[in-house]
Amino acid sequence: MPVTTDIVATYRGPGRVVRRLLDMGQREDRALAFVMAFCVISFIAQLPGLARKAHLEGLDLSMQMGGALLGTVIILPLVFYAIAWVSHLVARIFGGSGSSFGARLALFWALLASTPLLLLNGLVAGFIGQGAAINLVGMAWVAVFMWFWISGLIQAEGRAE
Repeated sequence: MPVTTDIVATYRGPGRVVRRLLDMGQREDRALAFVMAFCVISFIAQLPGLARKAHLEGLDLSMQMGGALLGTVIILPLVFYAIAWVSHLVARIFGGSGSSFGARLALFWALLASTPLLLLNGLVAGFIGQGAAINLVGMAWVAVFMWFWISGLIQAEGRAE
């Protein structure tokens, strides 16, 4: 399936999509593509908020964009690899029997599948700014991301959903 179709299917059943991705075999290039796509989309989602901040506070937008690019596209993937490894170790403590690749795939797919809400969060940051609206959209993104990640991790670690 195309990635966009899988993203829509994830909102209906995240565990099923992760199971299907795991059944396609262990391909680290696919997992890396998922996390890098998330990081690029995350960078893009930050741009409206950065532009608003630069305009209102008289800051240099280029400097802010450079910092955001470094943080999201260079450093953040490494952080996500570490988080996936730790989540795999925690799952092993609680009886999980999956692989480290499965934990990475579950996390990276949850991140990528939740990007529509992340993009909405960026638009709210750019058009409305700080306030209740951005808090609400941010909490919705976190809730959806956690739902996707936990459902995927349960599938990846060999537990029934």
